[in-house]
Amino acid sequence: MLDLRRIRQFVVLAETLNFRRAAERLHIAQPPLSVSIQKLEAELGTRLFERGGAGGVSLTPSGQAALPLARRLLFHNAQLVSVAAAAAAGTGGSLRIGFVGSTTHGALQRIVGLFRAEYPGVELVLKESTSVRIMERIEGGELDVGLVRTPLMASAQALLTPLLSEEFIAALPQGNPLAQAPVLKLRDLADESFVFYARSDAAGLQAMAMLACQLAGFLPRVTQEATQVQTVLSLVESGLGVALVPSIAQHTPNPRIAYRRIVDFPAAAGIGLALALRGDLASPAALRFRDVAVRSFGTE
Repeated sequence: MLDLRRIRQFVVLAETLNFRRAAERLHIAQPPLSVSIQKLEAELGTRLFERGGAGGVSLTPSGQAALPLARRLLFHNAQLVSVAAAAAAGTGGSLRIGFVGSTTHGALQRIVGLFRAEYPGVELVLKESTSVRIMERIEGGELDVGLVRTPLMASAQALLTPLLSEEFIAALPQGNPLAQAPVLKLRDLADESFVFYARSDAAGLQAMAMLACQLAGFLPRVTQEATQVQTVLSLVESGLGVALVPSIAQHTPNPRIAYRRIVDFPAAAGIGLALALRGDLASPAALRFRDVAVRSFGTE
């Protein structure tokens, strides 16, 4: 394996074509430089320089051919050191982020925009999924950080940092008579068909929505189920029922959906958005992303 120190000495000597000037630039004595170049030539099996008088040299054809590659080798070595240092500092490398679909109503854009402005050297790899799958992939090492819905109805080793506390609001097709009211009570929805969350992949949302309805004195008549909030809204838009959705959803208006605040929504059925990462294995970039997310929501 070639010694990068000797490669650097070769390049400096090729640029100065003089042992004395090259030694001065390298901050070493001339004799060790001469020995080092001889060893490099021995390793390569060819002469790189023709020696002249007073320490002067000229490049041989082999030296001329090797010089561009030697410069490239030094450049890539410097790049390697820089990239590794940036990744260790959390200012470079890549960051794999899982996110639930409802974060695209503004939360994801807010965090990612701020992070990219502060750390442009970090490559972001974004993957949409459910909270359940995101937690599994964080623990399996497939994701570095996740934006998930809380509560989570399963144990996990990942650390959760709360970002946003929310409550459900009602989403209704515009043609629904209840859409004429400026606000609703939860009991107003008792006779409606519901688009609900699938327990298998959206256990937290499903549990809190079911709890809210029960605290209001009724069991929802579920006619459709979906995993992601956006899919639930698509079914509401199609007139298949009403739904309870995170309040952040109303930040993306839809002319075919009416969002209404529920004035008596039970606090016990609150939901939220949190950031998840493996505390013991979190990369520096993941920790920086968490700090940016916390600042972007003012939850410090």
